[in-house]
Amino acid sequence: MNPSTLTHLIALLLAGLSLIIPEPIISRMLLLGGLFAFSGAITNTLAIHMLFERVPLLYGSGVIEARFDAFKSALRSMIMEQFFTRAQLEAFFNDEERRIDLEPLLQRSDFSPAFDALSQSVMESRFGGMLSMFGGEKALEGLREPFNEKLKVSLIAITRSEAFKAQMHAQMERSPLIDDVERKLTELIDARLDELTPQSVKMLVTRLIREHLGWLVVWGGVFGGLIGMIGALAGA
Repeated sequence: MNPSTLTHLIALLLAGLSLIIPEPIISRMLLLGGLFAFSGAITNTLAIHMLFERVPLLYGSGVIEARFDAFKSALRSMIMEQFFTRAQLEAFFNDEERRIDLEPLLQRSDFSPAFDALSQSVMESRFGGMLSMFGGEKALEGLREPFNEKLKVSLIAITRSEAFKAQMHAQMERSPLIDDVERKLTELIDARLDELTPQSVKMLVTRLIREHLGWLVVWGGVFGGLIGMIGALAGA
């Protein structure tokens, strides 16, 4: 049995006990306490019900469903203004930028095309004829591995330099990446919100807050009962 139902039953039980208690003051306290408790509990129960369902002749009921478009708009604004602001996106990319390490990528890279291009340039230069006497391009082949290793070391050193990091940061600031991400996030959120229906939102909100709002019923009954009993004592 949930707290709301239990509160209603206790309130009615107090009012019922007033009919069998012979002592007038106690009977009056139980009657007014029970009635006030039931009034407070049932009023809060109705208020909670009116959040989710339309009640005939009661203006403002079914507010979640009636204000569905405003709810979606507020939800979209909250997400974009609280979680995905431009400042937060820039901070995220700046943090990720500092974590970028190109060394693993460079270590796995094949620099043979660079050596081939260098070899071809040498052969087409005025030194090509001289090298032809010593085996031509084959004479340069022994330099391939040393060249690749030296090039890797040099490029890794360049990517770790402050000048390179400064240039990369400047390029990131000029890049439309953040604009693209912001636009994509907006489109994604809009698409997901468009999939929501008033019924699905009502079910979601109901599951989230009905249990907690149930304590409004309990406290409405408690304070209503206290007010009723104080009123009974005051009128005695």
